[in-house]
Amino acid sequence: ILDDPDLKDIDPTVLKHCHAAASMCILEAGKQKADISAISTCLEDCKLDKERIEQFCTEYEKNKDALEILLGSIGRSPLHITDVSWRLEYQIKNNQLHKTYQPSYLVTLNVENSDSGSHPDVSFSCTMEQLQDLVGKLKDAAKSLERATQM
Repeated sequence: ILDDPDLKDIDPTVLKHCHAAASMCILEAGKQKADISAISTCLEDCKLDKERIEQFCTEYEKNKDALEILLGSIGRSPLHITDVSWRLEYQIKNNQLHKTYQPSYLVTLNVENSDSGSHPDVSFSCTMEQLQDLVGKLKDAAKSLERATQM
């Protein structure tokens, strides 16, 4: 969008805000399964002219099915970690044959979504310091959740 020659005279910050607002409008309309009359009313309240509203609604109608499929694939609830596995990897040399002696942890999170069942595992590599930081944050989150449930 920022490279579009028709939009070169518009401040990039304003352009980004407009893009974000239009994206949110489209996503909310798809999420609510809004019909064209509801979208038109909302855009009229935002003081858009009739021509732009008609153009927006035409494009929305063309892409409505694809949008609903995309939103449906995202799901309604976050992923839940069901299991964690890890292993220690010790790198002795790098590809230039320099000695490195760097330990790292390969962590795999088994996750599932209550909407659609299982998902591919999430895997990442981290140093011992990063792993300690992650464990500390998880402990803090567990304590916060415990405090919240006791209220």
